[in-house]
Amino acid sequence: MDLDFIRGLIEAVDDSGIDSLEIARGGTKIRINKTPPPAPVAAAAAVPALAPAAAPAPAAAPAAAAPAAGGEAAAPAAPTSKLVDIKSPMVGTFYRAPAPEAPAYVELGNRITRGQTLCILEAMKLMNELPSEITGVVREVCVENGEPVEFGQVLFRVDPGE
Repeated sequence: MDLDFIRGLIEAVDDSGIDSLEIARGGTKIRINKTPPPAPVAAAAAVPALAPAAAPAPAAAPAAAAPAAGGEAAAPAAPTSKLVDIKSPMVGTFYRAPAPEAPAYVELGNRITRGQTLCILEAMKLMNELPSEITGVVREVCVENGEPVEFGQVLFRVDPGE
């Protein structure tokens, strides 16, 4: 399949009322999905992220009034709400390692740095390394090795504060 054919498919899906299109041709499979549903989810996720940031300020006064009772319980809750989602920039197949026998690029609890390869996303038989855009600690791996992923799907959750 050539690039002009794929661009034509994308335009056809954008201009139509359909939500997704999947074509298999010559051993190659293409799946095109519109992305409006993930946008409200991302916006909804951003709003709760802002709400906890605003909520600790009023909660700080009660915590100061009773530091011995629950001061330590409030501290761990704040870092977990600051996890950053690393999302798939494309539709493809998720691979945790460069080869089946090789160790995974990152494991749960690993410290990662900006630019470090996190995984491979295979799209149209091209292996695309996904570099990290942040530094932090991997707190969650959201996809299993070899699973198909969608555009905007969360692959990893990283704590940038550590």
